[in-house]
Amino acid sequence: MFKTLLQQYFKNAPKTGDVVQGNVLSVSKSEIKVDIAGLMIGTVRGRELAAGMQSYTGLKLGDTVEATVIDEENENGEIELSFRAAGFVRAWDQVRELARSQATIEVKVLDANKGGLMITLGPLPGFLPVSQLGPDNYPRVPGGDKNKIVEHIRQFVGKTFRVKVMDVSEKEDKLIVSEKLVWEEEQKDVLGKYTVGQTIEGTVSALTSFGAFMEFGEGLEGLIHISEIAWQRIDHPRDVLKIGDTIKAQIIQIDGSKIFLSLKRLIDDPWKIVKEKYTVGQTVRGKVIKINPFGLFVELDAEIHGLAHISDISDQPVTDVNEVAHVGDFLNFEIVSIEPAAHRLGLRVAGLKPKEVPAPLEAAEEAPAVAEAPEVLEEAPAPAAEPAVPLTEETKE
Repeated sequence: MFKTLLQQYFKNAPKTGDVVQGNVLSVSKSEIKVDIAGLMIGTVRGRELAAGMQSYTGLKLGDTVEATVIDEENENGEIELSFRAAGFVRAWDQVRELARSQATIEVKVLDANKGGLMITLGPLPGFLPVSQLGPDNYPRVPGGDKNKIVEHIRQFVGKTFRVKVMDVSEKEDKLIVSEKLVWEEEQKDVLGKYTVGQTIEGTVSALTSFGAFMEFGEGLEGLIHISEIAWQRIDHPRDVLKIGDTIKAQIIQIDGSKIFLSLKRLIDDPWKIVKEKYTVGQTVRGKVIKINPFGLFVELDAEIHGLAHISDISDQPVTDVNEVAHVGDFLNFEIVSIEPAAHRLGLRVAGLKPKEVPAPLEAAEEAPAVAEAPEVLEEAPAPAAEPAVPLTEETKE
């Protein structure tokens, strides 16, 4: 009989890292003893006891508990156990299930950094990225200033957020949660009422360098990118809109919780009839509305703006455009090109001599054959390239 029990003991003896179940034999402030399958006694003590007691408050004799083996035999010949380690094992199992089920849970915010909010879910630390905040809490910081973002989200430290588990990896010790997923789920029925192409009415709720936000419907908010505000070029949405304005916009894209809107698509494109108003070679009077290193932006009328390149504002080489004109100046210009599809109109200050384009050389008469002067070609340095106009956001337009 004893031999059989001994064989069974060694066969079933738990190894370090195993999670075991047992019944409580004794409880004190410093340790808890656990009977494991009637074959061995385990002890939970010290920090391994304190860290896991939140899950075992009010333990009494006979209660079933779970613990992780951290030593197969301590100085007393007992198995050393940990509630803390077992708690982490259970916690990772639980968050994996939460990721699978996409259940909504609550987490507490511990701290904030430039990337987002540090949270805790049970014993596990996690992270709520700024990009996964819901619309009500997302920081609309001009220019994406990291310090201002931290300043904004630091107000959430100590608060509770309703989130879903977005990504989990025990091996990488990674737990990512999302408030936006909760918002998207709750808005499904509301968003289902809207379609691309639909015209809606709402209120301008915020202005940033890249666009304007508009509130509409049942707590929804959409973005009007700066390029969708007006057909003409604008430097900032505040040039056209102000917070509190009631406006109409067209829905141009719905991507999950992101709704993209357009103001200009509700207005006929003035560039469609630009050639009915202006022609190449025509002299027009225009107002300088912006100066850049590469030229002048000129308003011909409320809807059509043109560009006079730096090479077309003076007969002499220009190093500083501000020496030729200033914002607000009215000048006469000659239209040198019109591109309706690209919304571009090229100008030259009136009275300037057109730039001469060199005629192509006749290969037979002008260009010597390679065979006639090989030594010149071999020794001649490559021609220096002319400096290109710097590529900026304005030149892209």
